Amino acid sequence: MGVLDFSDLKGTGQIIKYNNEPYQIIWSNFMRTAQRKPVIQAKLRNLMTGKVMEYSFKYGEKIDEADVGKRKCQYLYSDGEGAHFMNPETFEALLVPRVIVEDQVKFLKEGSDTVIMFFEDRPIALDLPVKMDLKVTETSPGVRGDTATGGSKPATLETGYVVNVPLFIKEGDIVRINTQSGNYVERASQ
Repeated sequence: MGVLDFSDLKGTGQIIKYNNEPYQIIWSNFMRTAQRKPVIQAKLRNLMTGKVMEYSFKYGEKIDEADVGKRKCQYLYSDGEGAHFMNPETFEALLVPRVIVEDQVKFLKEGSDTVIMFFEDRPIALDLPVKMDLKVTETSPGVRGDTATGGSKPATLETGYVVNVPLFIKEGDIVRINTQSGNYVERASQ
């Protein structure tokens, strides 16, 4: 990949290489004071560890562009090692280590297509949509008199993930979950 100049930094969402690891810019602010050269203050998330750090890019600084690619694979199952996928074009098996998928595997359905991000041909992250629809497989029935705004109860989803849902949700309903927070968003249309 190429080398970027200070002026090539686009800000939020851009992926760069820093200390030989891929970082995504999650926040940036361009600053220019009267007597000094411009600076871009940024928060960077390490795509391999998830750790967030702050960094100030200085005018004239060279930044390496990260060699990051995406590949759609089919989710098979997960175990103690991590999540197992298959490349549908080559039928090659792929293991994404548990440390990378730990917080996301609870949203994956067996056989579902999942986009995996690669850095120098190593899987580094799952690129899940922000919201996913999952079926409720188990929850206690609502009680007569419950309202849409009155309280919540736990519900087990088809992936085995347990989330708090409003009392009116019943088994068989499809619910929309935010994959970043893990919270219930709304009941999806059937």
